Amino acid sequence: MGVKGLQYFMDYCCPESCVTVDLREMASQHVARSTTTADSTGPTLVVDGMACLCHWYTCKDWLCGGQWREYMDVLKNWVEAFTSAGIRLVFFFDGVVEEQKRQEWVKRRHRVNREISKIFRHIKAHGEQPGRELFCLPSGLASFTRFALTSLGQEVFCSVREADYEIASYARQHGSLGILGQDSDFIIYNSAPYLSVAKLRINSLTTVMYDRQKLCRATGLAVTQLPLLACLLGNDVVSEKQMQHIRSNAMATYRKNNPAPHSGAPQGQMVLAVSQFVSSLWGTQEEETGHIPQSLNLSPAQRELLRKGICSYLIPGQEAPHQGDISAHPSTAAFEKYVSPEILKACREKHVAAEGYMVYSVLCEGVTECSNTLEDEEDTELLPQALVYKPCRQHIYGLLLGHDGSTVDTPAMKEWFVYPGNPLREPDLVHPVPVSLPWDHPSLDVLWFGTGPNDSALRLTSFLTIFGCQDFSELYGAIEVSLLAALCLVTYIVLQVQTLSQEDVDAYLSQSVCLSIKSPRELQQIKLPFLSSRAVQLGSLYVRGLSHLLGANCASGCPLPNAALMPWHSFDGRLFHSKYLLAHTGAEKTVLLDGDSSCLSLFLHLREKLIETCKKRGRVLQSRPRSSAPEQSHKTTPGPRYRDRHTGWPSGGGGGEEWRQRGEMAGDPRHGGGWRERGETAGDPRHGGGWRERGEMAGGPRHEGGWRERGEERRDQSECEKRERLGERERGGHRGGGMRGGQSRGRSYSSRGRYQLAPRWSQPPAPGT
Repeated sequence: MGVKGLQYFMDYCCPESCVTVDLREMASQHVARSTTTADSTGPTLVVDGMACLCHWYTCKDWLCGGQWREYMDVLKNWVEAFTSAGIRLVFFFDGVVEEQKRQEWVKRRHRVNREISKIFRHIKAHGEQPGRELFCLPSGLASFTRFALTSLGQEVFCSVREADYEIASYARQHGSLGILGQDSDFIIYNSAPYLSVAKLRINSLTTVMYDRQKLCRATGLAVTQLPLLACLLGNDVVSEKQMQHIRSNAMATYRKNNPAPHSGAPQGQMVLAVSQFVSSLWGTQEEETGHIPQSLNLSPAQRELLRKGICSYLIPGQEAPHQGDISAHPSTAAFEKYVSPEILKACREKHVAAEGYMVYSVLCEGVTECSNTLEDEEDTELLPQALVYKPCRQHIYGLLLGHDGSTVDTPAMKEWFVYPGNPLREPDLVHPVPVSLPWDHPSLDVLWFGTGPNDSALRLTSFLTIFGCQDFSELYGAIEVSLLAALCLVTYIVLQVQTLSQEDVDAYLSQSVCLSIKSPRELQQIKLPFLSSRAVQLGSLYVRGLSHLLGANCASGCPLPNAALMPWHSFDGRLFHSKYLLAHTGAEKTVLLDGDSSCLSLFLHLREKLIETCKKRGRVLQSRPRSSAPEQSHKTTPGPRYRDRHTGWPSGGGGGEEWRQRGEMAGDPRHGGGWRERGETAGDPRHGGGWRERGEMAGGPRHEGGWRERGEERRDQSECEKRERLGERERGGHRGGGMRGGQSRGRSYSSRGRYQLAPRWSQPPAPGT
């Protein structure tokens, strides 16, 4: 979010604070200054990874689940542009959502939900991807980008507290060249120069530097007064509403003293008004002691909140007397009594080095969350991913916390997931479920550090069992690890989602097998006659599942290389979508597998293993071809006219339309844990317009700050989203049915009986029962 109105003020009302710089020249000057010092790292740019995501993902297709190989090429070229100029890059990504910012996180989740609803209405009406005004990033982009950059030899950090704070602290401590991001908070931190990623021209390595000193001269403030200005204007700690009375008084005084309107929008006037107000409050003695001026009209609670907000900008070496470091991160882990100190140490180290996933949030935070996913809340047939993967998460919790099935002293995980009817006023408390292994429950120390002859097999079995795929251990070493992971994931989805058909499975498996024979150029050139909203949702479901594979792998001691679980090895959005449309039109398997005999043989082998495993668990796949054509096309161009219009592809198979009738479900009994709940995101879907061409920004006023979100993109990158301000004005809350009778969500699943969120979803038996 950044500081309300400050980015706009600098861009449009204070142009002297915006200085165009050449990063190559800055690097050369840095090297010249460093020759007389002990600095041997060279010019280093600290990169706010979350703010860069919407500038990195420039692939044409963003709706079908992600063009991951193309995205990898974009990242590689971006990194090479800096390294060839002698600039070292250090990347930071958010690793937590701090509780003091939870309400802002919740507000954004509701807003993104409204945007996602618009996206699906567009798909169903037009059968095509909407314009960039409804752009959102593919699921899991932030999480997978960390691993992608590491694979490119870059230094990547995942934060254990607010990432802005860690970025500013690192940059100041290491004398960095600058901070590359898009968040006006970096002006408030007295750290390295703040460089705009939105205005970056990657070919020339030029951008805009927001000059802190020039801003202070223009507003009449000292650098030490900027934190108070930020809090009074509104930021992630102190909301606009909480200081509204002060801003109103400041604006009234400003207009009285400046009857001729200031050139610029009201946002600019507000920044000047509050700046003048802050300057008039602060006496010399108060400025030296760092106290909040006593003349501020604040209640004790408001004064304490303001103190916290100001202290959140104080990085090491800038402690204010008598204020303390109230923003320090807790030193104790949430569940430290359940694991050894060695596990906690390794857990934190892996998290900080961006080598782990999920385990830190479980063991050290006791909280898991994820942003919105591209899911159609009006589709009553497909389970939302938060529910699909809940049993998997419960088994991960059970493995990490050593849960043996007893109910004594069982800790519950706090989960923040998005689904219809959930106002997100409080977290869901989800209890761990033991992993059913053929031997006693292994200790986490053995899984993570064991070197015995059977420990490797133990890790693999633990991983496979989380997904109900222990029978696949015989395939380890016989097929590519990425294919084994894909098979596990698709099998798990089939077991959880009873409405998944044979055609859906064929689409999943055929695209995984065919991906290896496709060049990046071939993937980009795939032509789709139309888009299916159901295929869009299935694509997002699969990619979100890859992140759960990653979490299970980390919890199990990494029996598989994390690299094999990355989407660029097993998924391409356009390829999957094309296979989905082919499978549901009854295409021959040779056509589905691109006429490649080796691919066909491998596909049939994998499908046989999946069907065999599902049958053992009472899940029998059925063939249910369906029309995937846009609803509007059904009304206007039925039958052969539709086929001719769309490159000869027929519009669907028999029985598809009947099965798709709203609320009609397959007759198979539900597998444990597969009940509905609208779930978490992918990386954050980004809403709003103003997309960029490789670091280039569309024109027009920008709201400040890129917002963060763990993994999956927590912060509203308003520089990437021209419609951010429109979203702020939207009325209403979360789309979708509310809770019956206004009942509050219970604190624990075990205490609420049937889940009363929406009449079409009921709670299944817990996993393992």
